Amino acid sequence: MVARQEMNQGSGAAGTPAEFTAAVACLRAATFRPEVLCEEMPAPQRIAPYAAALSADVTVDDEEVATGRLVLLHDPAGNDAWAGTFRCVAYCRAEIDPELAVDPLLCDVGWTWLTDALEAHGAEHVAISGTVTRVSTESFGSMSGEPGSAQLEIRASWTPVAPEELAAHTEAWGELLCTAGGLEPVPDGIAVMPSRRGQRGVVH
Repeated sequence: MVARQEMNQGSGAAGTPAEFTAAVACLRAATFRPEVLCEEMPAPQRIAPYAAALSADVTVDDEEVATGRLVLLHDPAGNDAWAGTFRCVAYCRAEIDPELAVDPLLCDVGWTWLTDALEAHGAEHVAISGTVTRVSTESFGSMSGEPGSAQLEIRASWTPVAPEELAAHTEAWGELLCTAGGLEPVPDGIAVMPSRRGQRGVVH
């Protein structure tokens, strides 16, 4: 996990709060379906004193069907807007059938994918917010023969009630990517063992 801390919070591992170190360990403990290729990425700066980030792609038959990022923010002093000291910030983008892009319920459905995933994984949270955007592209002129395309983008943030359960929040994000990418849900009672490709670049 790539973790960043401001210089005024101290340098090196000794300057990192124990609760953030534990939360990062929870993110590392998350498991995903084998279609999800997850790796660490540089965390954004200046949003919070401490941050860690993951990126993931969902690939089916060598075709990328969804991509996303998950950022964990931590401010030991607390943040009134967060209603806590931790904040999860998630992003998901997926290709969709252009015909679906005109469905007036599409954005509502996209948001439900997120909330249902959090509930299914027992990822208790508060102060959730976000947006769902659909983007359609049509070609004209000399490019008029190109087929149209459409994408759905989900951006959201929420405060985990129990930071020690952040693995559940991370797995819910992974499920969101899979659902947006059109993967069928795993039937109840069936355990999916992630392949070695399912998580890559993890730094222990």
